[in-house]
Amino acid sequence: MEKGFVFLDEMLSGVRWDAKYATWDNFTGKPVDGYEANRIVGTYATALALQSAQKRAAALGYGLLLWDGYRPRRAIECFLRWSRQPEDNLTKERYYPNIKRSEMVSRGYVAPQSSHSRGSAIDLTLYHLDTGTLAPMGGGFDLMDERSHHTAKNIGRIEAQNRKVLRSIMESSGFEHYRFEWWHYVLKDEPYPDTYFDFTVM
Repeated sequence: MEKGFVFLDEMLSGVRWDAKYATWDNFTGKPVDGYEANRIVGTYATALALQSAQKRAAALGYGLLLWDGYRPRRAIECFLRWSRQPEDNLTKERYYPNIKRSEMVSRGYVAPQSSHSRGSAIDLTLYHLDTGTLAPMGGGFDLMDERSHHTAKNIGRIEAQNRKVLRSIMESSGFEHYRFEWWHYVLKDEPYPDTYFDFTVM
């Protein structure tokens, strides 16, 4: 692993994670290049900020579930190749029901250069500490649809409130939101704002 990076579960006691791109459970339908272990990696600075977020969440009765952190550049290249392939409809209904596969980049859901590759972006959600159940957010991880936007109008009151709670927790802990994805946050003071890494998660 690169100097300055850590496994986030080693820094965040009790955190839950499910590294979607290391599994078959993601929009490409198979494990993604650069992910050889189901672990979440991030910069040390990101880990410290997430410790703050974890404490704020716990005070409200929530825990954090992480889906992705550092993302190798080769994973982005894998996404871009996939987006140019003919449609097979295997994951369309779940992840991009209202757009074409080829529109993922132009619509802002897949970036040719991702903040994740700088090591200080995180994809996450909240779960209830007392029951372990996920807080409903009005749409799942990587749903490429207007329902995932922070300004979405077609979600329920409870789901909208849960998004506000997550946003408040993260922004109070030093992160900025991404307007198209309720689950995506980037550390404001990134240690490597101009560097896109490509080491394997293993």
